[in-house]
Amino acid sequence: MFTSNPFAELSASVPPAVMQAYVAVMAFLVVAGTLYEIAHKMSATYFFNNWRLSKKKAKQQVGGGRMVAIAVQTAVVDIMTSGEFCNVRRRLAHLLGMYGFVIYVVTTAIMVFAYPTPATPTPAVLATLWYIAALMVCLGGYWFWFFIRVDVAAEGNSPFRFVRADVFIVTLVLSTTFGLIWAWLQTAGNTTWATVFLALYLIATTVLFGSIPWSKFSHMFFKPAAAFEKRMSEANGTRSNLPAPADAPKIFGSTLQQPQHY
Repeated sequence: MFTSNPFAELSASVPPAVMQAYVAVMAFLVVAGTLYEIAHKMSATYFFNNWRLSKKKAKQQVGGGRMVAIAVQTAVVDIMTSGEFCNVRRRLAHLLGMYGFVIYVVTTAIMVFAYPTPATPTPAVLATLWYIAALMVCLGGYWFWFFIRVDVAAEGNSPFRFVRADVFIVTLVLSTTFGLIWAWLQTAGNTTWATVFLALYLIATTVLFGSIPWSKFSHMFFKPAAAFEKRMSEANGTRSNLPAPADAPKIFGSTLQQPQHY
């Protein structure tokens, strides 16, 4: 199972062109939904205005070399290692979900467009990566949903409580879960249940990519810009108006040291 391309097997009943068109539509929904949210919530305008204000109030100029260093630091610390999360469990869950999702999307696109049929044998490592990535998303997502969420772990609310802000994580986890079950059933030759879970897989995936204007999906594009702006504000001597991490110790608004007792 873990070395087979489920989309190549599906090509026996669904033409590859249909699968490729579906992936293209999902990509369009990501772009269109993100642009809509930028226009509706004026996120880009906010960041550019904040950027100009920060430069205007700068107490010291940041040169090109320093700016490149800050960009690299942002990429490594805030993006690649999710340094904004002070809670280790939350960071690990986020990293599992983030890297799993990226690998899952990339391998899906490669298998659908480059290896859509059994006539184009899929490299075993590519199919294996797809399964591993989907499992990573499930592990990080379920771990976060049932054990790490603040309203569950600290406030004692039901882990099944659902609000609009949860659309992204719920549809993401359901999409990968249904995808894994569908792939397993298809490999096992259970046609009826494979069809049922394929339908569930498509529904969850469509909601995931189609609900961007109302979910937190687009935050993955905004967070790097916010992190970079925050580091630039600190470098030029202005004070960023972005909040400090919730788990970080604070003293007079700083997150750099523990509270002092005299």
